[in-house]
Amino acid sequence: MGLALVNVGKGRLFRRKDGKYLIYLPKDLAEDTMFPFKGEESVYVKVSFKIGGDKLLVERWKEEER
Repeated sequence: MGLALVNVGKGRLFRRKDGKYLIYLPKDLAEDTMFPFKGEESVYVKVSFKIGGDKLLVERWKEEER
């Protein structure tokens, strides 16, 4: 029997004492073979949302955008 794919997980957005915000992703989600960000310990991302919406879009930040 193969491993189950994990493409949904419960995470958390929280504010640190220094005022920065972090998004926690569950280990099972981030280590799934189909997870789009691989291998790097740190990845630059672009986060966007629609005004009035309740979803975030997280995309890899491309070099030419920096």
